[in-house]
Amino acid sequence: MSTNSPTSRDLFISRKGILPRGKSLVRPAQRPPVLSARQSKHERLRLEQLREERDRLIRLTIAHRSLETHFQPIIDLKSGVAVGTEALSRFASEPIRPPDIWFAEAADLGLGVELEQIALDSALEQLNHLPTGMYLSLNASVETIMSDQFKATLDDAPAERIVLELTEHTPVTDYAAFAASIDRLRSRGVRLAVDDAGSGFSSFSHILNLRPDIIKLDIALTRGIDKDPARQALGRALLNFGLETFRTTIVAEGIETKGELETLRSLGCPSGQGFILGRPSRAMNRRQAFPLQLPRPVPELELVLELLAR
Repeated sequence: MSTNSPTSRDLFISRKGILPRGKSLVRPAQRPPVLSARQSKHERLRLEQLREERDRLIRLTIAHRSLETHFQPIIDLKSGVAVGTEALSRFASEPIRPPDIWFAEAADLGLGVELEQIALDSALEQLNHLPTGMYLSLNASVETIMSDQFKATLDDAPAERIVLELTEHTPVTDYAAFAASIDRLRSRGVRLAVDDAGSGFSSFSHILNLRPDIIKLDIALTRGIDKDPARQALGRALLNFGLETFRTTIVAEGIETKGELETLRSLGCPSGQGFILGRPSRAMNRRQAFPLQLPRPVPELELVLELLAR
C-alpha cells in the first residue's frame, strides 16, 4: 500500500488506511457513563440505522460497480523506469470516507469479498493498457484470495504480471492453508508481496511464513528516513534481510522528498513508490495508452542519478 501526506483529494489511497489519531485514553479512575434503559435503546436504534445505511450504500456500490481505480507507479530507483503499478480504489458516494473504511465495513457486513472483487475486476480491466513489462499490484484480503470467485478471476489474466499485496493489518489464521492457496497461484506465475514491513510484528510473521517475492517497506519507516539514524539503521537491516536472506525485492513506500529518495538509494533500496515519483492517476479509455508519466524527467530524480554517477 502506498500512503502519503493526505489532502482532501488524495485521502484515498488504498483499501489500507491510517489508524485514527488523537483519541484520548480514559483514565483508570474514570468510568464510562451509565446509560438509562431509554438512552440505551435509543443508542441501539441509532447504531442499527447506521448499519442498515452502510449496508444499503455498499450493496448499491457493488450493484452499480461505482468505484474508481487509480494507479500509482512503482519505480526502479536506479533507472527511473516504472516496473509496476499499484491499483488503488476510490469511492465517490456520500458520505466521503477513506477506502479502508469502505472495505472494513463491507467485511463486517459479510460483503467484503464482493466489494473487493469489484475493485479487482476494475483494476484487471486496465492491465492490457500497461506498458509491456510492468506488473500490476493488487490488494486483496486472505478471504478473497482463497475464494473460488477470485481464482476464476485470474484464470484469463497474465499471471506473470500480477502481484498480490498482503498488508500487515490482514490477519492470517491458518498459514498452512493460505500458503497452499498462494502456492497454486504462484505455480502459474503470480507473485506475493507483504506490505507495511517495519510497522508491526504481523508483517514479519507474514514474511517468515509465506516467503514473499516482494517486501514493501512501510511509510512510517520511509517518512523522514534522511533525518533519522534509527530509521536508517532499521531500513538497512530490513534491506539486508530481504535482499540477502530471502533473495526478494524491496519497495519503499511513501517517498515524498528528495532527501528520502537520496537516502533510500544510498542504502541500496532497489524500488520505490511515492508522490515524488508519481501520484496516483486514472487510466484513460481502452483505446489509449496508459497515461503513466515515468519519473525520468523529474528534476529531483535526475539530480540524484547525476550525483551518484560522479
